[in-house]
Amino acid sequence: MEHSPERQEPAPGGGVIRRAAWSRLGRGVGRGGASPRARRGRPVARWRRRLLLASGLSFGLLTGAFGSTGAMAVGGVGSAASRCDTTPTGSRVQDYYLPFTVPPGLMPDPQFDGRQAKIQVHRVRPVYAHGKCRNVPNRAAVLVHGRNLPNTPVFDLRLADPEGGTLSTQRALARAGIDSFAPNLLGYGRSTRFATGLDDPGNASLRPYLPDGSCPNPEGCDRSHLPFFRLDQQGTQLLNNPLGGQRRAHSSNSRFARVDLWVRDIRQVIDDAIARARPKDGKVTLVGFSLGGQHVARTLYAANPVLPGSAAVIAKVNRAVFASSIFGTPTEEGRPATGFTSFPTNLSTRSDSDGTWAMAPDRDAACTGHVVPGSQQQLWTQLMEEDRLGSTWGGTDPHHPSGVSRAPTFSSYGWNAAVARQQTTPSLVIDGLEDQTPLATPADSRALYNSLGTANKVLVQVQCASHAMLFQGCSGPRCTPQSGTPYGGRPGRPWAGPHATVQAALVEWIKNGTFNGSPNGRFTVNESGVANPSP
Repeated sequence: MEHSPERQEPAPGGGVIRRAAWSRLGRGVGRGGASPRARRGRPVARWRRRLLLASGLSFGLLTGAFGSTGAMAVGGVGSAASRCDTTPTGSRVQDYYLPFTVPPGLMPDPQFDGRQAKIQVHRVRPVYAHGKCRNVPNRAAVLVHGRNLPNTPVFDLRLADPEGGTLSTQRALARAGIDSFAPNLLGYGRSTRFATGLDDPGNASLRPYLPDGSCPNPEGCDRSHLPFFRLDQQGTQLLNNPLGGQRRAHSSNSRFARVDLWVRDIRQVIDDAIARARPKDGKVTLVGFSLGGQHVARTLYAANPVLPGSAAVIAKVNRAVFASSIFGTPTEEGRPATGFTSFPTNLSTRSDSDGTWAMAPDRDAACTGHVVPGSQQQLWTQLMEEDRLGSTWGGTDPHHPSGVSRAPTFSSYGWNAAVARQQTTPSLVIDGLEDQTPLATPADSRALYNSLGTANKVLVQVQCASHAMLFQGCSGPRCTPQSGTPYGGRPGRPWAGPHATVQAALVEWIKNGTFNGSPNGRFTVNESGVANPSP
């Protein structure tokens, strides 16, 4: 197992003052439990009085600096003193890899069967500078990304919001004491992509077949069974850089993945997260964003005919979250009438990335501040960090590439009303009322919620939130409620935006299995951030 160095980030006003106060207490006692003055012959009783006075003063300094974030236990004069934190003092970020061998049949192209591969996991965990108090439970969540946005850009966007919070879902969870694990599924980010897979620029799409099914091009032709897998991206995106003006034949002539390939990845990450985080109940909460909602649903599908052992996996999951989830795909993989997509690599550009924020023009005007300044650039910057090879492709000048973000093609299945009726895991469905993404519209989320078989289910729909709700904000008069308090916010403070609502909802659901104190029901969050029951 490979690891990268960890980075520790102190919370605002972190442990510096507290360590200083602790050092004052420590200087009052010398070696062997006697003060220097006592060792020079001063009366022991006089020394004891001074030590008790100093200890009381230091204890007052300590608890004043510590506030409500911790507790302290003193074993008595001359004994070792211990201290612990009840809330995190910071967070720690770590990226590591989980190796595996590709099982036969899970990838459509058999050339990858038995290959060695690895999936990258981005972990953000809470840090307790003085140790975590014993009564504070460990909690863990596994976050599954969608079609085009891999783990760190979508779940750990490194940007503060204007209200002083963070646009990073994972860091918000860590501040609440939740250990989160966001894998890059196979083919995404820094996980394995294969030299004859997504690393080959010749595996981007070619020109389409002619209407009669013939192909006049020597390098070949392509078909796509899903509209977002666009044709001739070799010609439109890569022809000058890196292809040098000539389209190439594919080294793999198939879609890259099946959904069950990524279910295998998720199962491995669940086991790893439980082993590392050691949650009190031995379980994780599964969170699926966008296409990741489909993957989470397939992971929780007891009747999965492809991967045995679903019941044991389901027993390791305490709750589920479907955030901006797609809904309405076939139960099992079936060959389309036109045939499956015939290439493994799909490309997206900066304009595609910015399109995540898209909403109807009238709502875009009404939802002031929904695009947090700098957030679109930061998302693209982190996409390019996760795709170093893709960042060198595109544009007309290889010395000044425009950059593209590579993602695998796949067949989509496993999430519909029939599957949802079999779900028994308590589930939170949360989405933006301005989301225009096909299969992830507000109507799709309502259908998902209505179909779920579990009695413990909540639907939360957020106004002024699109498919980018994880990092959308709010500005202007609308952010200050005329009555009530923004959900998860503080009285008298304006709403920070949909991202703050999502973060607060995830924390409450992971910890308590409720939203706004309720284990079931439908809610609408208005354009000022106030949550109210829906009819």
